[in-house]
Formats: sequence, C-alpha cells, structure tokens
Amino acid sequence: MNETILIIEDEAKVAQIIRAYLEKEGYKIRIITDGAKVIDEIKNNPPDLIILDRMLPNVSGDLLCTQIRQQNEIPILMLSALTTEEERIFGLQIGADDYMIKPFSPKELVTRVMALLRRSKKKERPAPLVLDNGRLLIDPLKYEVYRDGTKLSLTPTEFQLLLMLAIHAGQVFRREALLEKLQGTSYEGYERTIDAHIKNLRQKLEPYPAKPRYIKTIFGVGYKFSPEQERNHEL
Repeated sequence: MNETILIIEDEAKVAQIIRAYLEKEGYKIRIITDGAKVIDEIKNNPPDLIILDRMLPNVSGDLLCTQIRQQNEIPILMLSALTTEEERIFGLQIGADDYMIKPFSPKELVTRVMALLRRSKKKERPAPLVLDNGRLLIDPLKYEVYRDGTKLSLTPTEFQLLLMLAIHAGQVFRREALLEKLQGTSYEGYERTIDAHIKNLRQKLEPYPAKPRYIKTIFGVGYKFSPEQERNHEL
C-alpha cells in the first residue's frame, strides 16, 4: 500500500498504538501532536486520510475538522472520548466521515480506515448520471457532482451516499442498510449517524433543504432518491 495516513493526536501512547497497527497493514504514517501545525502540514503534504482527535492543545479538533473540510475532501476519521449520540452526530455534521469513541479497538479502527480509503479511491466507474432534466449531474469517475452547472463540494461519504441513492432511485433504504453499504458493516448504535450525513448532503445538494427535492425521508424506515416522474407529479 502507498497510502499515507496523518494521525493528529497529542496522546503519544494512543498515537503509537495506531501507528503500529496501520504500519502492519502497509500504510505510511505521519503524526502531529500540535493542532496549530496541522493546516500547513496538510497543505504542504496532503495525506490520503486523516485520523483526528477532538481534544487537542492550542487548536480544537472541531475547528480543525471544519477548516480541513473547507479546503479539501480528504477522508477524516474522528476520535473522541465524548460518547453521546449528539456528540457523534455533531462530529459528522462538521465534516468527519466517521467517528470512533475512545477507548476503541485498534483492529476496528484499521477496518474503518480501509473502508474510508476504498470509498475515496477514484476507480473506473460507470458513465455520469444525468438527472432532473439535466439539472443534476453525478460523475462517478471524477467524484464530482454538479447542480445547475455549479460544482458541489461533497465529502467522500456524502458522494457515495448520493451515488448509491441515485443509482437506485425510488428504492427505500433503511439506515442500517446504508451504513453497511458505506462502511462494509453496520456498527450497532451508529445507524443514526446516517441522518447527520443526509443533513449535510441536503444542505449542499438541495435548493431548499427544508423541503428536499431529491432525497426524501420515509418516516420510520429510512431514505430514498426521488425519481423524476415522482417530482414532476408532485409539481
């Protein structure tokens, strides 16, 4: 493997454990302990994936996550001792692609890193999807989405979520099914994090997020991408 992973973690023991497990799988590892140095490091030497602790000296992990996401689409796996569902959802809302609670299983972390990297790779994919009479274009090869000619800045997770729903337009997906398709498995208690990714995606994709045009909520079940014929009927 040639992928480089940047670990942003001020606890030396935790950082070294993560390094050991990931290097065993062939990844190249860099470690930063000071949040104030992160943005310059990413700008000068962009990694393939970031493991980000929320509790850092000098600059908070939340602020760093927001700043990183504003500048690029590198996958972010956030680590935190904050355990509530609200905290997990907040971490996803500010741009993290995945969230793990400390203490965590190093083996599970490696599995999640692999899943995130798989989703972010630009493999050969089908031709672009042209939807909504040309207003929406999803290019699986370039990992790009355009609405009314404007390119949207989506995270790898948001892109994969949109692509999956759009390819299966009209099909209703339960939260746990979406989570399993995105991560390769469904982690108990994490199904609600799909809601946070959907909320983020709607803010970027929908002309009026409060009244979504594309991604519909099926209450008590999950979500679906609304086919054109259904939207035309609604109009």
